[in-house]
Amino acid sequence: MSKAEEFSNHIINGYACKGDFITLGGAMLDGVPVGGEAHVNIALKTLNRHGLIAGATGTGKTKTIQVLSEQLSQNGIPVLMMDIKGDFSGIAMPGIEQSFITERHAKINLGYENKSFPVELMTISKQNGVRLRATVSEFGPVLFSRILDLNDTQGGVVAVIFKYCDDHHLPLLDLKDFKKVLQYITEEGKAEIEKEYGRISTSSTGSILRKIIELEQQGADVFFGELSFDINDLMRIDQNGNGYVNIIRLTDIQDKPKLFSTFMLSLLAEIYSTMPEQGDAGRPELVIFIDEAHLIFDQASKALQDQIETIVKLIRSKGIGIYFITQNPQDIPAGVLSQLGLKIQHALRAFTANDRKAIKMTAENYPLSDYYKTDEVITQLGIGEAFVTALNEKGIPTPLVATMLRAPMSRMDVLTQQEIDSHIASSKLAKKYNEVIDRESAYELLNKKIASAEEQAAKQAEEVAKQKEAQKTTTTTTRKAPESQTTKAVVKVLTSATFIRGALGILSKMFKK
Repeated sequence: MSKAEEFSNHIINGYACKGDFITLGGAMLDGVPVGGEAHVNIALKTLNRHGLIAGATGTGKTKTIQVLSEQLSQNGIPVLMMDIKGDFSGIAMPGIEQSFITERHAKINLGYENKSFPVELMTISKQNGVRLRATVSEFGPVLFSRILDLNDTQGGVVAVIFKYCDDHHLPLLDLKDFKKVLQYITEEGKAEIEKEYGRISTSSTGSILRKIIELEQQGADVFFGELSFDINDLMRIDQNGNGYVNIIRLTDIQDKPKLFSTFMLSLLAEIYSTMPEQGDAGRPELVIFIDEAHLIFDQASKALQDQIETIVKLIRSKGIGIYFITQNPQDIPAGVLSQLGLKIQHALRAFTANDRKAIKMTAENYPLSDYYKTDEVITQLGIGEAFVTALNEKGIPTPLVATMLRAPMSRMDVLTQQEIDSHIASSKLAKKYNEVIDRESAYELLNKKIASAEEQAAKQAEEVAKQKEAQKTTTTTTRKAPESQTTKAVVKVLTSATFIRGALGILSKMFKK
């Protein structure tokens, strides 16, 4: 048996699947596809074990995600795709078979067809698309504190705010609600809060406010609010049995990692809390692709990273698979990287000594192989080629294999702006979620409470002023009364004296006569 035949059998046995599976492409040895039945198949039941797609710019990561999404959709599995660069919208339109595609598929012994897939275009910013929102209340005090990167004391203040709002029926929907409550407990409601919940430091509330303003500056004021997105709308299947590919357009938040990590954490937490335990269901309920995954971790606090790592570990039991896409595996924290079952490694380029060290470290993340010098082959892979290792149906890592990946069935280019606008205009979800709702919540209710208190205080002040004026008038009248009587008495006495003197004068004259 030749080396190629031995290798082909090795791959066929290593990637054999008894249940449902998807096919990524054909095995390669010494840079050449071996053809035949040496296909790289991934069992559907293992796709909730998460994954990594890595490689240098221009090596084909985007098309690999497109291929995976198409295969999942064909099997009735919905997809959620974080589109940072705006590359994936073409999946909504059928591709065009060209000679290089036909030749590629002939080499790996796979047929090719053109096909489009059901797509929803979504946004968490002001871009056109189905608006994804969440309320502050849905985050809860612990998650909200971690997003703001607060210390224990400040987190305690956040917990008091949530408790106060629950106790007094004040809905916390958006950031202006939270800021208003924060202002209220520091100023007008300070005495009330101290009486019910204890004293709160103004330095703590000031620090929290600065953190919220920082989050607002990254566009979070658009994300927080109503109508909250129902994650069940991510699980839709079209009339042909294809899972929807939900593309979140994130091209305008590349410089806003705080908002991106906030959204991702809230989404994962909501999915985890909502979805039931799946057990060994045989296929995932939803697969999430996170492009430019380093944006989540670059500026995330230790607490936030720990929260994401915890959710990644637990969420697979809910039938959710998460796939991180980045240039270098070192961009992913070790605790998360260790949870990733499927790894697709595109080419890395060694331009410097540091690059060579990074490549050696990357090669150590993959199983040892009798057929490849991994650290060398990684630098020699062409566009649309990658090292692959996965988990078989028993959960055992499959052999490392250099793979020529199949081509996407859908358009390998983006939609035009006219196509995007038309697609969104016909979306039922856009009609459902794009209406702006600003119902009465903590902000309005506290403003009314403050206005009512001010009005009551003004009435009381007016009443006190009237009472003081009345007292002043009474005092003045009382003081004037004795003086008037005295004056009358004096006048009376003086009048009497004058009369007496006059009478005596007359009598005196009479006696003289």
